[in-house]
Amino acid sequence: MSAPGRTAELGFLLAVVGMLVMSATAPFVVAAPDADAEESFDLDIDRSYEAPEVPEESTATVDGETYETAQAAVDAADPGETVVLEGRFAENLSINTSGVTVAAGPEGAAIDGGGEGNVVVVRGESVTLDGLWIRNSGYEAGGEDSGVYIAKTANETTLRGLYLSEITFGVWVNGADEVTVADSRIEGREDVERRTDRGNGINLWETEDTVIHGNEITDVRDGIYYSWAQGVVTTNNTMWDSRYGVHYMYSDDNRLENNLAVDNDVGYALMVSDGLEVVNNTAVRNDGTSGHGILLKDIERSEVRGNVLIENGNGLYVYNTQDSRIAKNLLLRNDVGVHVTAGSGGQEVVANSFIHNADAVTTTTQDLEVWNGTERGNYWSNARTADLDSDGISEVRHRPAGLVEYLETEQPQVAVFAASPAFDAVRLAESSFPVVEAPGIVDQRPLAEPHHDDWRKYADNS
Repeated sequence: MSAPGRTAELGFLLAVVGMLVMSATAPFVVAAPDADAEESFDLDIDRSYEAPEVPEESTATVDGETYETAQAAVDAADPGETVVLEGRFAENLSINTSGVTVAAGPEGAAIDGGGEGNVVVVRGESVTLDGLWIRNSGYEAGGEDSGVYIAKTANETTLRGLYLSEITFGVWVNGADEVTVADSRIEGREDVERRTDRGNGINLWETEDTVIHGNEITDVRDGIYYSWAQGVVTTNNTMWDSRYGVHYMYSDDNRLENNLAVDNDVGYALMVSDGLEVVNNTAVRNDGTSGHGILLKDIERSEVRGNVLIENGNGLYVYNTQDSRIAKNLLLRNDVGVHVTAGSGGQEVVANSFIHNADAVTTTTQDLEVWNGTERGNYWSNARTADLDSDGISEVRHRPAGLVEYLETEQPQVAVFAASPAFDAVRLAESSFPVVEAPGIVDQRPLAEPHHDDWRKYADNS
């Protein structure tokens, strides 16, 4: 259809809507902001950290024997033995024997790579690194210069309680399986200004059944990067001041739970993957150039549930995502609650709370997309609801993205009228009269009250 023809059609539809709305008699209630909603939201993290005080003099001990260097002690260790390091070691360390533990003693231990290559390389199986300060890797972001490099032969490696600083990549897992990285702090090079010129905090490549738990990661390219990684469980990590907090590529059947991403460009960038569980994570103020709390790009058959998305650019950005479930998420004070584009479809979107977002939904769909398909829909703080039987579900459907939003996309100059009484009438008619069906999103059973009755706890009322 030509542009003049489409404009005439839309003009006629608006005229019809204007006539219909005059006869609307349903007792609508519009959710209004309350005093708590006007408070600023402050979900921050303690970013301070003091490097451990490590003595200058170094000792390396194995089974009561003392060695001049950490490498000599590691080479002397048999499977099952522990190398205890104290003090400062200026060397690059290779661990080739399986079953060896390298641990910091009571005074602490630091291994300094001198700005060259990998600080520690693990090749033996079932190796444990415990409590060490590992610092000053090489600078090659196009290679693999890491604090700890875990080779393909190093299955069942455990890293715990580490402090990695002044590194390009923090931990590089290069094909080993069943690796554990836990309770460690990873700091990239803040003085490398462009985030894309840095390495990743934890870089996972072709790994299966790995566990990433309880780590703090900052000033890197991507906090945790997955490429062809499967069965990885990632829990209770905190990522801030990086490009992406978490970044999936070609990584299926992974679980991401109870993580926190604050002040990154994107909190969780999930791309070209299948069978993901993204549960109970939090994304706050991820509003950089891309600016998404959770990005779903080319994702299939996944579940995004129970996440808290506050003050991001887009709370959720859904790009060519198919047959997934988006449920029980709190989307609060984002520029856009959910942005749906590029042919995404087949989603079940239910029991989410859209509260005080500048725009609840934006979409480029040319079709009418029915979201929930269940007995209960979502809560919309700007919806006109009519819960006549007090069952918590409005008898009136809600169009978070309807004719007005379609007109704004097709004819941007009409945006100045979006808050006008005339366009309010259009929105009312779209809820009241199913005959008015412009492209967009419809929630057939919006909730009268938020699914998240505790959403105010995220307000800073101090």
